[in-house]
Amino acid sequence: MNKPVKARAREKVDLLVVNADELITLAGNNEKPRTKKQMQEIGIIRNGGMAVKDGTIVSVGKTSDITRNFKAEDVANANGKIVMPGFVDPHTHLVFAGSREEEFQLRIEGASYTENLKTGGDIMCTVRETRKASVEKLIDYGTETLDTMLEHGTTTVEAKSGYGLTVKDEIKMLEVMRRLNQLHSVDLAPTFLGANAIPPEFAYNPEDYVKSVTDEMIPEITKKRLAEFCDVSCEKGAFSLEQARRVLTAGKNHGLKPRLHADEMSQQGGAELAAGIGAISADHLLFASDEGIKAMAQKGVIATLLPAAAFSMMRGRYADARTMINIGVPVALGTDFNPSCWVENQQFVITLACHLMRMTPAEAITATTINAAHAIGRAKEIGSLEVGKKGDAIVLDVPSLKFLGYRFGVNLVDKVLKNGRIVFDREAVRSRVRLLEDDEV
Repeated sequence: MNKPVKARAREKVDLLVVNADELITLAGNNEKPRTKKQMQEIGIIRNGGMAVKDGTIVSVGKTSDITRNFKAEDVANANGKIVMPGFVDPHTHLVFAGSREEEFQLRIEGASYTENLKTGGDIMCTVRETRKASVEKLIDYGTETLDTMLEHGTTTVEAKSGYGLTVKDEIKMLEVMRRLNQLHSVDLAPTFLGANAIPPEFAYNPEDYVKSVTDEMIPEITKKRLAEFCDVSCEKGAFSLEQARRVLTAGKNHGLKPRLHADEMSQQGGAELAAGIGAISADHLLFASDEGIKAMAQKGVIATLLPAAAFSMMRGRYADARTMINIGVPVALGTDFNPSCWVENQQFVITLACHLMRMTPAEAITATTINAAHAIGRAKEIGSLEVGKKGDAIVLDVPSLKFLGYRFGVNLVDKVLKNGRIVFDREAVRSRVRLLEDDEV
């Protein structure tokens, strides 16, 4: 007589996410960033769920399989919602002081970026304020920004220096980033951008400033291990192609991975430089040449497109995302958060990418998750929901991925998971508000 088979005990984990209408995993071959049709293949599991233990995803699949094999005291019910990897923002200027609303007014009245720069506005206004600000103030400002980013679903952020433009002040900015990385749930990937602009004190001898960047700043910053990447603004009025090459080469020689602001305001050959020097990413690319785009595709350089920056410039021109995707350039999307483009929300970036660059919601999701993770060298840890990766995920209060870009102007985030912990819960926030309202009645 056969004995009844005893049911296997369920493994206890820290958190279960269950009943998602769509669990968007981005699982698969993620050794390289996704290109062409791969950007549409986002790995949807209907009625999906996942289990997280010790901050790491231990299982992903159908809810029935997850609940059969795992149990947890904390269970997030995503019924009627979608679950996807936390947004990765691969291009921000996170740390700064001051604001530039007067510049915004001037742009409305027709002033160009270059005209603002000539009048002492734009970047130099921020440089002056950031130099004056204390470390404590910059940490406070950065914390507020990261709080907002997290509430809108961003769990990892690339952060640039570039508003110090002296050895001391660039180090100050990067040390603020290091402290923010220790204090906040959002993870930071630090970038040295000492070659953001020529400071006023070097206006008549810019070559001396380039030498300061290559011979003083880069060695000191790498000695202190404050940055992973070296960036440069290769643009008319900033740094020439040859100057940019020297800065990025110096960074490479000291172990910093190259990336650059390229062809944003005019065609300068930035895309070609990115391909030639082996940059991990070239960003903006509104005026990139056909040859430059093809070279990036051949070399696998990621195009980090920043439609919110183009939107804020009010020029009516955007990067040609469709051509880039069609010829095989891996595309990522970022906010370009800075005092001239004050947006902390990757959901808004997806909206702009869909409406103004004709990217599909699936492509935009790929560009803000796994491809963005590749753009900051983190694709082995984040960017997809797969066993062994960090438990960084978001629950969005929409029934389908196609609502991203379609429904905009509100925060769609219901919950944010960081390292397997719920760090933002909209319903909990609303419940506290209701309690306060009841107390006042």
